[in-house]
Amino acid sequence: SAINFLERLCLTWMFFFMMCVAERTYKQRFLFAKLFSHITSARKARKYEIPHFRLKKVENIKIWLSLRSYLKRRGPQRSVDVVVSSIFLLALSIAFICCAQVLKGHKTFLNAAYNWEFLIWEAALLLFLLRLASLGSETNKKYSSISILLTEQINLYLKMEKKPNKKEQLSLVNNVLKLSTKLLKELDTPFRLYGLTMNPLIYNITRVVILSAVSGVISDLLGFNIRV
Repeated sequence: SAINFLERLCLTWMFFFMMCVAERTYKQRFLFAKLFSHITSARKARKYEIPHFRLKKVENIKIWLSLRSYLKRRGPQRSVDVVVSSIFLLALSIAFICCAQVLKGHKTFLNAAYNWEFLIWEAALLLFLLRLASLGSETNKKYSSISILLTEQINLYLKMEKKPNKKEQLSLVNNVLKLSTKLLKELDTPFRLYGLTMNPLIYNITRVVILSAVSGVISDLLGFNIRV
């Protein structure tokens, strides 16, 4: 019993240590994204003591896109995504086991000690996933903020009225901004769950397996068939 307890303790510590590392990485990504979103604002750039430039030239837009690409690739990527996917798979597996146990006998579900252990693990994993999902969602909003490009386009239109002699040059910059807006929309991966990059296989398993299990539990508890 003592060896079993020590093994569980060590494995639990290692697993939660990896989750803390993943959370720290997500916090760093959010910080980079937050500072990146302030580059084109003079007031916020002055407040956070970071460089400032406007997207009124093609060279500036090129630098802005290159900096965005560099910051998104900065830090560990694949290892953190593997940790997050493992957490999600473990939470999904525990949820599936709990649903199967409830379908087997919901009145005696809480009588078994291992079911309580499953519920504690599921609650802890869901808290971490919610935290990571919140950070990932905010990070994506900062990087995929189309409002920055739209604001720069409005500024260009206003500048065209003030300086008609530079209309051709400003029109070229405006066209590049429009293409950049379309590019940012195309770069967003479809396999995202509140900011967490999901493997297509995991994404499809989530849609099919867990929704079917939840549908079965709800149907068993309410007494009639429900399809989720």
